[in-house]
Formats: sequence, C-alpha cells, structure tokens
Amino acid sequence: MTTVIKVANEQEIIKKLSSYIEKISNDAILNRGHFFVGLSGGSVVKYLCEGLPQVNTDWSKWTLAFCDERVVPEDSEDSTFGCYKKQLIPKTELDTNQFIVIKQGVTASEAAEDYAEKLKEAFKSDEFKFDLLLLGMGPDGHTCSLFPGHPLLDEVDLKVAAITDSPKPPPERITLTYPVINSARNCIFACSGAGKADMIKRILKDHENLPAARVKPESGSVYWIVDDAAAAHL
Repeated sequence: MTTVIKVANEQEIIKKLSSYIEKISNDAILNRGHFFVGLSGGSVVKYLCEGLPQVNTDWSKWTLAFCDERVVPEDSEDSTFGCYKKQLIPKTELDTNQFIVIKQGVTASEAAEDYAEKLKEAFKSDEFKFDLLLLGMGPDGHTCSLFPGHPLLDEVDLKVAAITDSPKPPPERITLTYPVINSARNCIFACSGAGKADMIKRILKDHENLPAARVKPESGSVYWIVDDAAAAHL
C-alpha cells in the first residue's frame, strides 16, 4: 500500500518523518524486541540528523544497516556511514557497534558478499526483513544504488549486490536488491523541493516504471512524505 503525505516544507518533513520512525521503532521493539532499520545517504542524512535526536525510543534495541553504501574509506566524504558517524551518533545514544558497515579495503564484490553475511548474522536468518527502510530518490528516479536501465533492477538471487559502474560517482557501491527492499515491513521516501516535483509526478501520478516506483513491499507499506514544492504536480 502506498500512502502520500503532503506537508508544507522541509522542517515539516523532518517532523513527520521522525514521528513515523518513533512509532515504527517502538512497535517493532514492543512486538519483536528489536528494531532493524536501513539508512540512505543524501538528504536523508540531514533529515535524520535533525529529527532522530527528538525521537523517544529505546536506542539500545536498534540495529542500523544501509540501503546502499559507497565502497570508499569510512573517513571519505562519500561514505554514508562516515556521515552518520560524525553527524548522528554524537547526538543520540547510538553506538558505532549498532551499525552494520561494509568491510574496508576490499573489492565491491567482496564487500557485498561480506555485507550479506553480516546481515545474515544480525537477522539470524537468510531472510532480511527490515522493520523500516528510509529511502532516497535521485533526480533520475533511482533509489538505493538501483539506477534506470541497469541490470541490477532484475537481480533476484543476490540480496546484496555490488555495482562497479554507477552512473553517479563514486562508481563502486553495494546495494540492497528488490527481494530485500520489497520484503520490508515499511519503506519511507522523504522528498522536498521543486527539483523533485517532475520525478515525483512521473512516479506517483504517471506510474512510470522507474526504480523508486518499483518499491512495493509485498506485505508492507510505502510512505511518501513530500512538501508542497515537491508535490506541485500531483
């Protein structure tokens, strides 16, 4: 089920996103004793670093993974984990050991295999059923590191895949694939600004077969939290 939530501006996006995260995390902890969340980079980093410190939750029950990650050193500006390590962890009770991070100094393929093993250990299962995936959408409609026209859009065997030819730099990344994304209990896109309006229309109104439009959890929910500027063409 897809739900579109329109709010006035970016600050309202952050408030609404935080309230959803608080509810979903606390429901997961109450019902299953743990909260598994997948993070994205880009504007999602800003929203979470501003909003999560206000969330009322049992931080010790959180495990945080990444919907995709760049195969770069952790101290690189391109490292998504590096951004959260610097900007989020100091503002919350989270600890670095609660984050599932990619192996350093290996190829993208080796990093993807290692990451899948780490997820298997965290979930104690071959099925990686996230309580929540916090997703971004690029100007080309990509999400995670799943880009329009790329063969990885049709990957069904690997749960974590390597990509070495990303059209957006850096080229080497790992990404969750649709079998994992579409088994999540909840997925949230948070988008702001007029620059996103055309693509949001193409996905939510015109139903074009773009990567972000293919996020359709089989037994979960998708939420699009968009501000007035991003929702201008809906």
